[in-house]
Amino acid sequence: MQAELLDIRNHMTQYAPFDELPDELLDRIVASIEVVYFRAGTQIVELGQQALWLHYIRSGAVEIFRRSGELYSRVGEGEIFGQFGLLMHKKVRFPVKAIEDCLIYKIPAEVFQYLWEQDESFADFVEIEDRSRLRSAVSRREKSNELMTAKVTRLISREPISAPTTVRLQEAARIMTENGVSALLLMDETGDRPRLKGIITDRDLRTRAVTHALASETPISEIMTEGLITISARSFIFEAMLTMLHNNVHHLPVIDGDEVRGVVALSDIVKYESQSSLFLVSHIYQQKDVKGLKKVSQDVRDSFVRMVNEDANSHMIGSAMAGIGRSFSQKLLELGEEKLGPPPVPYCFMALGSMARDEQLVVTDQDNAMILDDSFIPEEHDDYFLALAKFVSDGLAECGYTYCTGDIMATNPRWRQPLSVWKGYFTEWIDSPNAQTLLNSNIFFDLDGIHGQTDLAEQLKTLITEKASNSQRFLTLLARNALNRTPPLGFFRTFVLEEDGKHQKTFNLKRRGTAPLSDLIRVHALACGARSQNSFERLKDIAKTKLLVDDDAGNLRDALEFISIVRIRHQALAIEEGRDPDNNVRPEDLSPFERSHLKDAFQVVSNAQKFLRFRYNAGTSRNV
Repeated sequence: MQAELLDIRNHMTQYAPFDELPDELLDRIVASIEVVYFRAGTQIVELGQQALWLHYIRSGAVEIFRRSGELYSRVGEGEIFGQFGLLMHKKVRFPVKAIEDCLIYKIPAEVFQYLWEQDESFADFVEIEDRSRLRSAVSRREKSNELMTAKVTRLISREPISAPTTVRLQEAARIMTENGVSALLLMDETGDRPRLKGIITDRDLRTRAVTHALASETPISEIMTEGLITISARSFIFEAMLTMLHNNVHHLPVIDGDEVRGVVALSDIVKYESQSSLFLVSHIYQQKDVKGLKKVSQDVRDSFVRMVNEDANSHMIGSAMAGIGRSFSQKLLELGEEKLGPPPVPYCFMALGSMARDEQLVVTDQDNAMILDDSFIPEEHDDYFLALAKFVSDGLAECGYTYCTGDIMATNPRWRQPLSVWKGYFTEWIDSPNAQTLLNSNIFFDLDGIHGQTDLAEQLKTLITEKASNSQRFLTLLARNALNRTPPLGFFRTFVLEEDGKHQKTFNLKRRGTAPLSDLIRVHALACGARSQNSFERLKDIAKTKLLVDDDAGNLRDALEFISIVRIRHQALAIEEGRDPDNNVRPEDLSPFERSHLKDAFQVVSNAQKFLRFRYNAGTSRNV
């Protein structure tokens, strides 16, 4: 092949959809190409003229317009245009104008038609728009992972074994032994039909019965676990895994309406979940001191890399990593209480930010706080809670969770307060917002009670839900604040890079990607009264209210997933290569596939921010 043609071929194979074409088709394309140069300002194709070519941009950028004259899109190097006219009646549907000097490869209509007929991936690519391509890229990854597509009922291999709540201890143990099960469902049979009331496990028998030498005739209802965590039979295996991680349970009853279909055990999940995050959580709870926890923490990054390499999605990875971080905090709180004695008044330890949203990765610091019961007397009780907070914070630092540079930790007395004070905080932040309280809202409005009297945290969630949705001024200012971080996409759909400093020639996938998304999703969630914390779950709640038009919630979900997974892969690669992971990415380190779809995802974020500004009347003024 001539050097000129080889250069054309090498350039095109860097970009979708040409990067996946077989050699025979690539050679056919290259042999047919006509190379044309257009100066900036030149009309390349006119509305209604005969569609004869597929255009590939070697260099430069163009604007594509709708029939009405409205700007439709801007595309640049490695991207195509003209496919819709070729697919629809051979007429140009979208006129195109050069906005930079452009070198264009023109592929004849008959070659385009041949490619469309011969290659399914090429046909899929040209038939769908940018956002649909983004959705296709996301769904293809999900479909390749059995955890994402298999229902939890696949793990049920037998009928549930149950007994009435009136059964005695020895009889319950006999039923479990004869049936070879590690958990027994306990049913309330006083109504018209049996109703699931509780569960007893092998571990419960050891720790609650044998250890305390309970009599064999003790009613099982005295030691059973009530208030069960269950999962729907319609749920997927990955949802069962995340539920176990989040709640630290090893047995999960599967419910279909009022019927109990069976019980999924930790061992059942492990057969599918080879990344070992559940094993790691179990190992955390077995440790006796901070030294042991520090040793276990060395496995966290390995678990993260395994999940990435087995194509877990970002929701799974973020939830698993948050579950691991939550488990370290919970175990440290248990160890702290053993060391300091029982707390003088009830309290709740809260996780904030990414851990509360189940979106934590390996590059993370501590964000936590304490809610104390209103019987708290500082002079009598605060020495205990300060010591406990310091024990936990220092322990987390030992385990790789660095101290928060903004001092958003329970060691700060401002974030270690009675419930009434916390209610006052949130009321003031919503009713009288200012620059500082809006920054606080971005952290504290993502909260999760992870230890102690967690109902205290639920009371704060209720307060936030009720007040925020009814405060238009607060939502306007919060929306304006959410517009401060924009995606790194320039006018010509090029990446906007850091110009100086240690991260020059890079863009930050957290600060310029996932953070703007979580910020704008939070605003919509607060506006519609959603109680969810996770961004994906919030999008589900938002979609139900019709606050977002058409399929915008789905577009945001796909954008969040794709940006997150590129960020996750970037961190995993750094770990595998022995480097410290971070969030700063150089465009040349991304594959053409990632670069192309990141541009699509960033465009979704940019459009969503425009809607946010319109929906909440969030102008450009910074006067709050």
